[in-house]
Amino acid sequence: MNIRTIVQLLAAAALLSTAGSASAQETIRLRIASGHPPANTYVNLMQNFFVPEVTKRVAAKTKYKVEFVEGYGGAMVKVADTLEGVQSGIIDVGGYCFCFEPSNLPLHAFQVMLPFGTMDPVMSLKVARAVYDKVPYMSKVFEDKFKQKLIALIADNGYNLGTNFEWNSVAELKGQKLAGAGLNLKWLEFAGAVPVQGSLVEAYTGMQTGVYNGWIMFPSGWINFKLYEQGKYYTEIGFGAITWHGLTVNSARWAKLPKEVQDVILEVAKEYEAKTGTVNKENYPKQIADLKAKGGIVRQLPDKVRQDWANSLAAWPAQKAKELDGQGLPGTQVLEIALKAAEDNGHKWPVRYTTK
Repeated sequence: MNIRTIVQLLAAAALLSTAGSASAQETIRLRIASGHPPANTYVNLMQNFFVPEVTKRVAAKTKYKVEFVEGYGGAMVKVADTLEGVQSGIIDVGGYCFCFEPSNLPLHAFQVMLPFGTMDPVMSLKVARAVYDKVPYMSKVFEDKFKQKLIALIADNGYNLGTNFEWNSVAELKGQKLAGAGLNLKWLEFAGAVPVQGSLVEAYTGMQTGVYNGWIMFPSGWINFKLYEQGKYYTEIGFGAITWHGLTVNSARWAKLPKEVQDVILEVAKEYEAKTGTVNKENYPKQIADLKAKGGIVRQLPDKVRQDWANSLAAWPAQKAKELDGQGLPGTQVLEIALKAAEDNGHKWPVRYTTK
């Protein structure tokens, strides 16, 4: 082998080494997680829409490649620890319910403070967006206090009440142990029930062992977690579709991402947000039909029952507004915007709440 050949081989080896290094630098790895499992619609959309779409579009539109490391159902973070997981950088992107952060994000459950709102998750998103767009605090608090950026809101399906007993009036709920999550426990308290904090991952066992006899739950939860096996009565009382989840990304990790990658993530996040509304809306009637097919007894009570329950909660929004205002938060402003936004979108409240 002559000197010229050796030089050419060394040059080629150097070129391959450089190319490999460049390729490694262009691969971006992101850890994405939720404490909830993919049985939850929003997590399913994280896994089957957000992740593949970001991966595909980054590869198509930029010189970079994104690889996600996924952890759902508590594999990386528990339901009540996701905000902190993103904040600390344990994960880069997290999807979670603000209901598990009553101290850190007390105002972000504002739709829960207005029970019997719209059962349409698409409209729920519009109401939430009206608030977030008009009140900068709602988004800025994530960056200012928790080192993360809110990139998408997440709508839930409409909340109803599933139980292992039949009931026909609010009075019949008095003394019954019923589960909820965070602030919606107040719906139960005002009705005279005994509220019990719960989470979906232990809902079946809780019903089975008598920790509680029912749950405030959207139909997908009742089906996917087989709660109909423990509670066959599912009553469409219509508490409302609540937008109180979010998708956030760690601020330090976000700052290190190339601008073109950030743009793709924001683009997909916007579509993901919309899908949490449309997919939940499309799925609701299918889930009700599925619940009936599995032996569940799905009922709609007279409007008066809903009215009675709403009447029991009539003074609560004003109490919450005053409490939040006292903490230096724009509680009254947020609730007033939400009330009007719902009405602007055609919703009629069973009780027209006031904030004073």
